[in-house]
Amino acid sequence: MASDLPQTPRPAYQVVNKPDAAQDIPAVVSMHVFGVSGMRIARALTRMGIDRTAVRNLPGVTFAKMLGTGSGRTFTTRDADPRHWAILTCWSDPDGPDQFEQSASYRSWSSFADEQARFLLRPLVSRGTWAGQSPFGDPLPHRWDGPVAAITRARIKTSQWRAFWSAVPPVSGDLHTIDGMRYAIGIGEAPVGLQGTFSIWDSGSALTEFAHRRSAHTEVTRRTHETGWYAEELFARFALTDSRGTYNALDVN
Repeated sequence: MASDLPQTPRPAYQVVNKPDAAQDIPAVVSMHVFGVSGMRIARALTRMGIDRTAVRNLPGVTFAKMLGTGSGRTFTTRDADPRHWAILTCWSDPDGPDQFEQSASYRSWSSFADEQARFLLRPLVSRGTWAGQSPFGDPLPHRWDGPVAAITRARIKTSQWRAFWSAVPPVSGDLHTIDGMRYAIGIGEAPVGLQGTFSIWDSGSALTEFAHRRSAHTEVTRRTHETGWYAEELFARFALTDSRGTYNALDVN
């Protein structure tokens, strides 16, 4: 169980508070990833439907998404990984993730998952919207000297699918080789059209190197502005305050 696994140490950080903005920023964001196999994949699909409402109705939840996962290398159905499923949740209460792990939804997933990982995040930067919302608020500058996580999410215009998919491979190939990137997971709310990534980095500088200084990514950023691939997009950076468990049999601590 996730609650029985060791925790990573939490580096010191400093938060600049602003009373009128603080209420829009989650106290904590959690990403739970469950690994399943064999006939249990069908059960996971069922839980994805059942828990959509159940998780959103938990006390303290301000935003929640049930997510399929994949390699993120092409953002097509070829990437889909039916063995891993994720629950992203924003909480108004810092104890929210622990409360979730006492819920019927979590207990059900734990009863048939072969492995699971939990990541706890504090928003550092967030730009854009997700389903018309700003789930991570508008954080003020944070100082954070530890590992970071990044979430990207986009709703791709149907007319731009072909152009978008042709641009993905060079960026994905570069992402999976850059120093400082621990692992990246493709995430999505649907097989096509609603794509994103969840990635963990050794430091903010490693993520910045990829986002702003690698030619493959900067070229796609330039083309994004020129072609208007997205009907909606979001980028968020987080302090990784806790990670535990396993993903693809690898320790995430």
